[in-house]
Amino acid sequence: MNQMEVSFSATLDNENFARTTVGAFLTPLNPTIDEIIEMKTIVSEAVSNAIIHGYNNNPECHVVIKMEIEDRLVRLVIQDYGKGIENLEQVKTPFYTTAKDLEHAGMGITIIETLADSLEIESVINIGTKLIITKRLKDHG
Repeated sequence: MNQMEVSFSATLDNENFARTTVGAFLTPLNPTIDEIIEMKTIVSEAVSNAIIHGYNNNPECHVVIKMEIEDRLVRLVIQDYGKGIENLEQVKTPFYTTAKDLEHAGMGITIIETLADSLEIESVINIGTKLIITKRLKDHG
């Protein structure tokens, strides 16, 4: 099993860093372009949710990404220690958002669920939120 962990300031400027880091970590698996795009999109949505909703854009806070790869199964954990989610079922509803002024708001979890094989959300009010995402990359040997 190959694994990595990275922590970074909760600023939207670091969203690209998170996407690039995950993409680079996948490189030894020789993923398809579509798989890279899908994983980077998953990371982008999860990280921006942590920054915007978990931390209210507070750059003094940190987002943590943990990633494990075994065979071609990718397990991605994206975690914040922010305000948590009050209603987990409501957050899975397309277009539901607590940031109605943002463009494309309310689609992040739906996009992650669509692109991933599985998504688990663990959240405790004032403790934080952890997204556990799995995706199996295709065998193309």
